[in-house]
Amino acid sequence: MTLDSTRTVREIVQQYPAAVPVFEALGIDYCCGGTKSLEDACEKQQVPLSKALKDLGDALIVRPGKDDEHWTTSTLSELTAYIVEQHHARAKRELPRLVALAAKVHLRHGHMHPELHQLCELVDALRSEMSPHMLKEEQVLFPRLSAMEQAARNGTALEPAFFGALINPIRHMMSDHDDTGELLRSIRRLTHDYKLPDDACMSYQSLYQGLSDFEKDTHLHIHLENNILFPRALEFEKAH
Repeated sequence: MTLDSTRTVREIVQQYPAAVPVFEALGIDYCCGGTKSLEDACEKQQVPLSKALKDLGDALIVRPGKDDEHWTTSTLSELTAYIVEQHHARAKRELPRLVALAAKVHLRHGHMHPELHQLCELVDALRSEMSPHMLKEEQVLFPRLSAMEQAARNGTALEPAFFGALINPIRHMMSDHDDTGELLRSIRRLTHDYKLPDDACMSYQSLYQGLSDFEKDTHLHIHLENNILFPRALEFEKAH
């Protein structure tokens, strides 16, 4: 298949969810940085455009992305419930563990690897950024989306929200996502793409593996919100 390199990364993953692991492997940000064209994203990551196009072509041959296809037609309530049950639950479980593990590794190896002090700060900043963000979604934004759907089903009027139009909290959430994305990129840079030093103990290995896995899950988490949930919610508000 042929892809237009001027299309944004976001447009590509929206149409072809199977592109996600390709972008992960190439280090291309498809969630927070999804507004860049494929060409610009490759240039930023110093990835040859020809390689990206070939890898994408190989990955997208008769591989429909069933999960994303489902979420483009499900109710908004079903999608927000999935985000909370899968991605929020994982973040709430993993972030405290990673903060504690980073502190443990720093205590043991910090004298040989002074960058671990900054890594502790970045992981803690990630928890501080994501925890209130998820709470705002669960207590304010997501219930509003459910209320919108319920009102539309019942044919009843919906009380105005204290935040006004949906675009207001959505812009705030997307700004938070940008901050989260930058923290994840900083962690990846500091750890040299999670490359372990020769003296890494099991805790060190567990920390880097945990951070790598968490980064992947958070990319998917943000993708579902930025590229699917938020555009659908704004369209729903406009239609009703």
